[in-house]
Amino acid sequence: MPVILKTSVLLIMSNLFMTFAWYAHLRNLADKKWYIAAVISWGIAFFEYMIQVPANRIGYSELNLSQLKILQEIITLSVFVPFAILYMHQPLKLNYLWAGLCLVGAAYFIFKT
Repeated sequence: MPVILKTSVLLIMSNLFMTFAWYAHLRNLADKKWYIAAVISWGIAFFEYMIQVPANRIGYSELNLSQLKILQEIITLSVFVPFAILYMHQPLKLNYLWAGLCLVGAAYFIFKT
């Protein structure tokens, strides 16, 4: 499997965990104290780091740091938008489209050889 594909798959998985760690408590634990939500979020984030660290190490074997960061940001937005719409029931806004277009431009320039 190519390094960029392996890195991307792992980063998608890690972003799923991180998105839930960062935001799901707003829906699921709204009635709990903030420190309970923080401890639960840390527990979820542990699994994110167990995937993200190897993903970045694998990616850095062929990608430079800037390429790795832009790839991460593209994946973050690609995971966050469906999460916001489907899980958090946020309305779809044109801002998502504009942000996505900006990331397409960023990807173009950072991966341009």
